[in-house]
Amino acid sequence: DNFAHRTAVRHALANDKDWQGKFISAALPLIEKQHNEVAYLVPWCQLGKPPKEGGVYEWVTFQMKPGGPALWGEAFQAAINAHINTGYTRLIGVFHTEYGLLNTVHVLWWNESPDHRAAGRHSAHEDARVVAAVRDSVRFLESQKNVYLIPLQCSPLK
Repeated sequence: DNFAHRTAVRHALANDKDWQGKFISAALPLIEKQHNEVAYLVPWCQLGKPPKEGGVYEWVTFQMKPGGPALWGEAFQAAINAHINTGYTRLIGVFHTEYGLLNTVHVLWWNESPDHRAAGRHSAHEDARVVAAVRDSVRFLESQKNVYLIPLQCSPLK
């Protein structure tokens, strides 16, 4: 939960012969590339939980224009809140990069099902409040990528 903790974990793993032999040596041939970043929960967001087990997640990555939250933060927050207010989706968290590709924001949403998400998103696109908030925020947007996630049984978000 801080850099000292990350460093200690990396050091412990680097010295763990069992982990190196059973995991790293088996995984290395399967790795084509690795991307690391450090992101923090934004100050105006609390980490949420799904209302029940099951459902699906949507991981949305926004690459915002340079300038950071001082430039685009208020408009981005308004767009997120507009989607929350529609009620079709549940916000789990909003994260902003500290290291890695800067001005990247990740948003994790929970939905009851893919069909529920699709119907809700369609309704949101017809909601004047959402359209206005997104229109204001999108002027700061460079790109967006949405990923559909189904949690494994071992996931704490299953």
